[in-house]
Amino acid sequence: MATITQQEVAPLHKQLQVTLQKNDYLPSFEKALKQYSKQANIPGFRKGMVPTGLVKKMYGASLFVDEVLKQVDKEMNDFLQKEQADIFANPIPVKVDLAQLDMNNPGDYEFTFEMGLKPDFQLPDLGTFPLKRYEITVNDAMIDEEMDRLRGRYGNMTEPAEVNSDENVLNLNFTETDAAGNPIAGGVTKDNSVLVRYFKESFRPTLMGKKTGDSLQVAFDEAFGGQEAQWILQDLGIDSGTDRYFRLDITKVGLVEKRELDQEFFDQLYPNDKVTSEEELRNRLRTELEGQWNTESRNQLHHSLYHALLDNTQIEMPEAFLKRWLQTQGEGGMKTEEEAAAEFPHFKNQLKWSLITEKIASSAGIEVGQDDLRAFAKQQLLGYMGGQVMDTEAEWVTDYVNRMMKDRKYVEDAANRIQTDKIFQWLESQAKTTPEPITREAFVEMNQQHNHAHH
Repeated sequence: MATITQQEVAPLHKQLQVTLQKNDYLPSFEKALKQYSKQANIPGFRKGMVPTGLVKKMYGASLFVDEVLKQVDKEMNDFLQKEQADIFANPIPVKVDLAQLDMNNPGDYEFTFEMGLKPDFQLPDLGTFPLKRYEITVNDAMIDEEMDRLRGRYGNMTEPAEVNSDENVLNLNFTETDAAGNPIAGGVTKDNSVLVRYFKESFRPTLMGKKTGDSLQVAFDEAFGGQEAQWILQDLGIDSGTDRYFRLDITKVGLVEKRELDQEFFDQLYPNDKVTSEEELRNRLRTELEGQWNTESRNQLHHSLYHALLDNTQIEMPEAFLKRWLQTQGEGGMKTEEEAAAEFPHFKNQLKWSLITEKIASSAGIEVGQDDLRAFAKQQLLGYMGGQVMDTEAEWVTDYVNRMMKDRKYVEDAANRIQTDKIFQWLESQAKTTPEPITREAFVEMNQQHNHAHH
């Protein structure tokens, strides 16, 4: 009869030893041999008439190993179910010497595993943390900016003979060079579309009068600055423009003729709603912008709640086990000890957050049901339709939802998103927040500094 003994290696870290006796695996091995002999196709023998001895000689070694390991798995699963152990992932085999498994000399076999136990812990009181709910003020300048963006988006592209405005769009080919203008082997080469006003104001006069086919040699930091420089660096796939030089080949000069604020434009923007004047359009845009920035504010609060919990929840982890698991069983295959050590801090935070959300969902009774999933699918479809009003009970909508409910991956992803949203709704209800008015610029700058500090 198989036995399993356990020994504590460290807190939450145990070693298990599974011992199999002959009678634990031999019956299943002999049964496997007979079953295989009935199914084997071997030249010279009719199917089902192959002698068991021949099957054992040809395939017995691999069948023997399979049956022994199957029995080990069964004993381990039965043990974990009986113990009701709440563990991280699966136990890790410490060492398995398959050479010891000899069908011609069966005996008692020992297998050693390590397992990591999930810890018990308490969540901190969110009411004790100073959290702010930022209120971004939507002003007339923001509405002007949004109107200008929409007029440009729905405008007509023209091709003037030369650059003559800060509003010109330049199709550029960026070729990285040295300071003397010689292309660098392996340097960045990429096409991009850039508004003239994305260049530094001091550089823009250099562009005036340039035509399709003209080229410029620039030092990146002299040509671009501020947020616009960050956008272009991101497009080019580089981190910094310091001491970087480029030849800019102009492949096209464009200019968008902005739409007039007329009824045709209003109807194009809001085909299902009646907007009949510039004032009504501005009011509509104000409402939309307030909704967008309220969402951004809520996301920022969620991020603060995440950090408050992650940074202030004390959770003991079986780190030695988790590092070994990451090295041998984690995504991407086997890793060196150094690779696992480099990934471990991020991996540990992911596990910690997973434990926190599991505890919140359990203690707060947060569940995701069929009604949640179906409502999520309908709302997602509404988003695909551009937010247009539709009959959510229409047959084609129901057909779409039913089809999505049969997609296992979609359902799993949707359930995770719904649960996450419910968890943060619950966290908001537990937190004590102080409203704080803030400008859009200050809010964006604050988030950029935070993101920079965490990278």
